[in-house]
Amino acid sequence: MATTRLYRNGRLVESDFPVADISDHLAEKGCTVWADFVSPGPDDLAAIGEELGLHALAVEDAVHRSQRPKLDRYDSHLFLAAYATSLDPDTGELFTTEVKAFITRHAIVTVHDADFDMSGVVARWEGETDLAKHGVAFLLWGLLDHLVDGHFDTVQQLDTQIEELEDALFDEKPRDREVQRRSFELRKSLVFLRRIVLPMREVLASVMRRDAETIDPAIQPYFQDVYDHVLRVTEWTESLRDLVVTILETNISIQGNRMNLIMKKVTSWAAIIAVPTAITGFFGQNLAFPGFGTGWGVLVSSAVILLAGGALYLSFKRRDWL
Repeated sequence: MATTRLYRNGRLVESDFPVADISDHLAEKGCTVWADFVSPGPDDLAAIGEELGLHALAVEDAVHRSQRPKLDRYDSHLFLAAYATSLDPDTGELFTTEVKAFITRHAIVTVHDADFDMSGVVARWEGETDLAKHGVAFLLWGLLDHLVDGHFDTVQQLDTQIEELEDALFDEKPRDREVQRRSFELRKSLVFLRRIVLPMREVLASVMRRDAETIDPAIQPYFQDVYDHVLRVTEWTESLRDLVVTILETNISIQGNRMNLIMKKVTSWAAIIAVPTAITGFFGQNLAFPGFGTGWGVLVSSAVILLAGGALYLSFKRRDWL
């Protein structure tokens, strides 16, 4: 399935025309064409490649999945590979959708799966109609701006979930397993996100190169704004990765401190219990000793037990061992 749009002198004049008419429209002066393909097959891409004179390697990259985010430069066009991202708020799992585009002097062809909603990009174009006069540069800016804003929203959601993880770290009721599992999931998502946003710096830098003939220099400041967002997302992702590692290390330290506290209390109570055990064991010997076989001997032994145990309890309490 393909969606098409025709801009003439910065105005949208026709939509949903046949793909076979693209080359005819491109022959007209002042025309810019956008074509969007959802889950196209190799034959569909081969047809559009022949229609626009695309390089065989670019068409091959569009067919194959799991491309690294990049902007390849050919004699007559550019090839863009990028990703849209979203985050599952319940599990912290990162989901991605691959988006590819062929960019010529007067046309842009986007290729993606059905998971990617192109309506957000179209809404961005329709909201900035005054920039449509810049042709392909305007369409490419809208696409990249939408994708990078999605990266920004994703890293912001990750930041919120990490803050919740910090609160769980110092919860009165220990949630060690949840903290460990959640930390691992978030760190995995951050590593995955970093693989996506880090190469986008190269993509935007390549777009802003002065020798990029397909890009109108007048729209360079808008690409610079997108580039600044990419840098911010990259730095934010790096800081969150360090923060997750710190949370894991802090959780381990808290577990160790908690274990030391438990061992300290157990040892203190064992010392207190050892006193009456030793005294009753001594008075229980079948040997003659002061108070043997008399009532006052029992009273003396009981008093020694209470005094020694109480003294140890107060001593440990004062040292915050109990």
